[in-house]
Amino acid sequence: MRMAESNKLKTGIFSGSFNPVHIGHLALANYLCEYEELDEVWFMVTPHNPFKKQADLWSDELRLQLVQLAIEGYPRFRASDFEFHLPRPSYTVHTLNRLKEVYPEREFQLIIGSDNWKVFDQWFESERIVSENKILVYPRPGFPVDASQLPPNVHLAHSPIFEISSTFIRQALAAGKDVRYFLHPAVYTKIKAIHSANDVM
Repeated sequence: MRMAESNKLKTGIFSGSFNPVHIGHLALANYLCEYEELDEVWFMVTPHNPFKKQADLWSDELRLQLVQLAIEGYPRFRASDFEFHLPRPSYTVHTLNRLKEVYPEREFQLIIGSDNWKVFDQWFESERIVSENKILVYPRPGFPVDASQLPPNVHLAHSPIFEISSTFIRQALAAGKDVRYFLHPAVYTKIKAIHSANDVM
């Protein structure tokens, strides 16, 4: 495991619903580890927000389990339920602060898409997040970012663009489509088994 110059493990926080996790998520995180000098990427599965209607959001436990299945065998990925144990609704600034308290040996970097960066000023305590943390922005179609205009703590990754959505995958599965190549084989097998058993997700 490589260590950062500060002797802290450079750890990317890839937060999302992962509903479900798909090959776009995995390929992006793989790129960030191999080309953007991250030691690890943590898939931070976001829990249900009790203040929002999220009827199409699969259970916290299932989404976490699918991430665990997807990343097995690649030592630089970790599935995290860290936010499951924080007050809800969870805010990114609070998550990052708590992570730094619990893991002082790590340097955390927030991973977000350029679509989110465009509206980042609307995030809760966005200025504090930018001033106190490093942010790694990855490109999203239709949301170009001028790297020369970014704050010092914000870096633009030159990763490939993956146009795959979890919404599309859920709709395809509901329609009985075979979309196995959009998902890690272990994830697809698990989802198919659940569908076959007629379990409610």
